[in-house]
Amino acid sequence: MTRNARTIATRVAMGTTLAATLALVGCSGTGGGEAAPTGGFDPDEKVELHIAWWGNDERSAIMAEAIDMFEEEYPNITVVEEPVGAPDDLFNRLATDFASGTAPDVFALGGAKPQEYGAAGALLDLSTVSEQLPTDAYPDFTLTNATVDDTLYGLPTGGNAIGVLVNKAVFEKAGVELPDGSWTWDDFIDAANEITAKAGDGVVGLDLRIQDILGTYVAQYVDTGIYDWDGDLAVDADTIQDWYEMEEQLVADGGLPDPSVIVEHWNVTPDQTLFGTGKAGMSFAYSNQIGAYAAGAGGDVEIVTPPTSTDSSGVAVLPSQFWSIAATTKHPEASALLVDWLLNQPEPAKVILANRGLPFNPDTLEVVKPLLAPADTQSAEYLESVLEVGVVAPPQPAGGAILNELSQRIESDILFGNTSAADGAQQWVDELTASLAND
Repeated sequence: MTRNARTIATRVAMGTTLAATLALVGCSGTGGGEAAPTGGFDPDEKVELHIAWWGNDERSAIMAEAIDMFEEEYPNITVVEEPVGAPDDLFNRLATDFASGTAPDVFALGGAKPQEYGAAGALLDLSTVSEQLPTDAYPDFTLTNATVDDTLYGLPTGGNAIGVLVNKAVFEKAGVELPDGSWTWDDFIDAANEITAKAGDGVVGLDLRIQDILGTYVAQYVDTGIYDWDGDLAVDADTIQDWYEMEEQLVADGGLPDPSVIVEHWNVTPDQTLFGTGKAGMSFAYSNQIGAYAAGAGGDVEIVTPPTSTDSSGVAVLPSQFWSIAATTKHPEASALLVDWLLNQPEPAKVILANRGLPFNPDTLEVVKPLLAPADTQSAEYLESVLEVGVVAPPQPAGGAILNELSQRIESDILFGNTSAADGAQQWVDELTASLAND
């Protein structure tokens, strides 16, 4: 096994845009979603592949074991692992690597990135490697986010859904009644404020990362959520203002910590969050992360549907991440074999389990289900409940790639008193609308 996790700080030019880097990729003659010429696939050729993803040390250990097994199955292929901690670390690095011609062969994408990279010609059309990577087992709705102009550019690692993680021990210590999933936002706010007031030891009611809940909140008021099916903005400034004003009130009443603490924990891994270190009673998170959050929170964690004050839960079952292949790879077939191994083969499935969400491939899911840890079983049960009350969401368009950074930036300006919730919400709408228009 070759290990070579490149230092991000020395490689990432912050602020590089995908559009600019793809101009350079185009000059190399290997863009446009087409595989680099290889002269045919030789199964005995010595091949070195590079694979990149984000996640904590636990995920890296799981990946290392799965890739060791792959190299045993395909001894002519060596895989260089290049993990990073946070999604933005990977996305910043990919922008730089595509410009310099050093993009990894296989990498994880999430959010709007499959749409953005697919539309820009950075990804391999998976139909060109269908022999090595069959895709017919995947339900159509799981492929929407990685399909651009009827071309599939990635396969989902698994499914998850946003919920509220609840630390039962914190609730018990504060004497606050546990939610049953039928709660309203007023109930939620009251619980957060009460936990902060009564739990002691620096514990707060809510550990919030806005990017984990804003889309769900909006979908409770707008049928399609933030975007419509044409890729345009579907939400108005009033709804966004309501969310930011709720945050302001939570900070003022104690349910949320000081804004400096919120900002500090925007993009940390689950084990570094307030909830993941036992310092918060609640947090919004994806269902496949229950185990990661629970490990440092004392283990006694439940997941319930987010509060709603409408008739809609706003929760959708979504692909957690996608594996994609660079259009510039020199080894498209070998790269496809690696992706197939990570998603479709039973032996690595027994190692990966639900680390990246419950598998959407039914055959893989049947292998995984009997082996799930209690936290992952809980995640599976939550997903089943969401399928009964959930919503169907359009794919995040490429222009939506700014959503997380934009939402955080406006949040910071509002909570630190640099702008009003009304002005910040309008700026949020204006900037996102412009980004979608420029897509």
